[in-house]
Amino acid sequence: MVKYTSFYKVKTKDKKEDKVLFTSFLTENSSQTKKIGQSFAKDILKRYPAKKAVVLGLKGGLGGGKTTFLQGFAKGLGIKEKILSPTFIVMRRLGISGSRFKNFYHLDCYRIKKLKEVSALGLKEIMSETENIVAIEWAGIIEKILPEDCIMLEFEFMDKNKRKITIK
Repeated sequence: MVKYTSFYKVKTKDKKEDKVLFTSFLTENSSQTKKIGQSFAKDILKRYPAKKAVVLGLKGGLGGGKTTFLQGFAKGLGIKEKILSPTFIVMRRLGISGSRFKNFYHLDCYRIKKLKEVSALGLKEIMSETENIVAIEWAGIIEKILPEDCIMLEFEFMDKNKRKITIK
């Protein structure tokens, strides 16, 4: 596994420039992808302020490693249940114990056609509850309603086994 860390400049809403840290990983197998997810979850449990929910937006094509990453992420949260992509049910909620966070919501927006569909699920309320961690696969589909501080993860299919994961 190879890790790259860098900064890039972005324009904020008030038209100022701001530096944003991003980290990229190049993984060579699903086990490495899961380990990155697990480590990332442990870091969030330690460092994320108690004032907000944590919202992760995952982007990337089919087979990019989004669900595999979230399997490791859930393990890092201490979740024992098997993580499957909720493609046909759209959303799953799993409990988290031993942390200020109580719920892990896993959404898959691949089949979402209109924002009203996720509104009906109460997604805005879920993303505003401080005790929640929300991971959204195919986040680009609902990007308009994601919070400004959403942590974006981009997954790129490099070849049969290699994936590039960029966290912003």
